Amino acid sequence: MPRGVKVLLDQLKPSHSARWARFYQASTGASNTDLRAKIAEMVPEEREKLKAIKSKYGKVSLGETTVDMAIGGMRGIKGMLWETSLLDPEEGIRFRGMSIPECQKKLPGVKPGGEPLPEGFLWLLATGEVPTKEQVQALSEDLKSRSKIPGHVFDVINALPKTAHPMTQLTAGVMALQTESEFAKAYEGGLHKSKYWEPVYEDSMNLIARLPELAAYIYRRIYKGGDVIGADSSLDYAANFAHMLGFDDELMHELMRLYLSIHTDHEGGNVSAHTVHLVGSALSDPYLSYAAGMNGLAGPLHGLANQEVLRWIQDVVSDIGSEVSLEQLKDYIHKTLKSGRVVPGFGHAVLRKTDPRYICQREFALKHLPDDPMFKMVSKLFEVVPPILLAGGKVKNPWPNVDAHSGVLLQYYGLKEQNYYTVLFGVSRAMGVLSQLIWDRALGLPIERPKSMTFEYIENFCKSKEGMTA
Repeated sequence: MPRGVKVLLDQLKPSHSARWARFYQASTGASNTDLRAKIAEMVPEEREKLKAIKSKYGKVSLGETTVDMAIGGMRGIKGMLWETSLLDPEEGIRFRGMSIPECQKKLPGVKPGGEPLPEGFLWLLATGEVPTKEQVQALSEDLKSRSKIPGHVFDVINALPKTAHPMTQLTAGVMALQTESEFAKAYEGGLHKSKYWEPVYEDSMNLIARLPELAAYIYRRIYKGGDVIGADSSLDYAANFAHMLGFDDELMHELMRLYLSIHTDHEGGNVSAHTVHLVGSALSDPYLSYAAGMNGLAGPLHGLANQEVLRWIQDVVSDIGSEVSLEQLKDYIHKTLKSGRVVPGFGHAVLRKTDPRYICQREFALKHLPDDPMFKMVSKLFEVVPPILLAGGKVKNPWPNVDAHSGVLLQYYGLKEQNYYTVLFGVSRAMGVLSQLIWDRALGLPIERPKSMTFEYIENFCKSKEGMTA
C-alpha cells in the first residue's frame, strides 16, 4: 500500500479506515500479496468475534483448577487465548487447524514435494489462510527489504566475550535492536489503542527479517573466527540463513526450511511463548517481549533440550558403539534409568503420542540419510526406549519429542556446534510468538494478572472446603 494512502487511512476513524482499506484493496488487488493489508482486512471481524464470545460465553467455566495444577507448573490450566496453534495430546500440534503433514502438502515450497517455506508458515500463522506462491514470494521480498541491521547492534555483541553463550549474544542483539521500535515511538506519541497492532506489526516483521543475519553473525563470530558471510538476496528466508551460516548444500537448505517451519509455534503455554505474551501484555514492544521469551527458551528444560539429547546419543555411541544390538541397547537404557538419570528426548508435558515434529524429521532422514550411523541409533532408540519407559509405569508419555531428532540432522550436514542449536530454535519461534503478539494488540487483550497463593492460603482454603462438606 503506498505511503500516501496509508497516511490518509491513519487519519480516519478505525471503522472508516477498515472500510476504505477493503475498498482500496479490492480496487487495486493490494490485499492479494500484502500481509499487513490482509490482517487489516481481518481485524474488524476478529474484534467482533471476540466481543461475541465474551458476551455469550464470558461466564462459562473452562474447567476445574486443583491444588496439584496450581503448584505443579500450572499444567493443564486453561488460561490464555492463543490463535496461531493448538496442541492436542493425541494429535500433536496444529498450526491454524492444519497438521504438519497438511502444511507440508499445502504450503508452497521451492520445488514440488520439497519442504514448505517458513514464509508460508508465517502467512498461515498470521492470517489462518494458506498462502499462494505469489503471497509467499511477496512476503519473502518484504522481509528482505527490512533485513538491514544498524551498526550499533554489532557493537553491542562485539562488546561481549566470544565465550558468552550464543543465546546470551542473541538476546543482547535483540535488545540493541529495540532502539528501532516503531511501537515504542508511536506509543510515546499518543497512538490510539485501536491502532496498537500496526506498529507492533512493523516491529514484528522487522525483527523476524533481521534475526537470520543477527544469528548468523553470532555463529560466525564464535565459531568461524569472525569471517562473516553476506546475505544472498536470490535465496529464500531459510536458505539465506543457512548460506550466511556457511552452508550452501541444497539439502541443508531444505533441512533449514523444515526446521524453521516446524519450530515456529507450539501453542501458547510453553515458557518462551507464554513469556512473550505475558511481557507483551504490559505493552512492552516486540523487541522487549521477544528477548524475554528467548531468555526462557535458553533454559535447560526448554530450548536447550535438543543439544542435551545429541550429547547423550553421542555418549551412547561412545560407550557401546553405533552397531549395537537392540538387546545391548536395552541393557544400557535400564542401567541409565537405574542410576537415577533420565533418557533425554522422550516425553512431553502435553503430548501423549509421538511428536509429529519428530516424525517429519524422521521422514526427512529416511529420505536423505538412511545409512547415517547416528540416525540408525536414533531409530533404535525409538524402538527400544518407549516400551521400557512404559513398563516403568511412571511416565505418561514415553514417546520421542522434537528434540530427539533435530540435533542428529543438523550435525549430519555440518552444523555441529551444539550450544548454537537453541539460537536456530529462537529464530524459528519468532514467527509464531510475534504473529500472536500482533493479534494480542489487534484484539486489545488486557495485561495478564493471574492470582497467586501462599501455603497458608491454600491450607485454609482447603480446610474451609472440607468443613463445608463435613
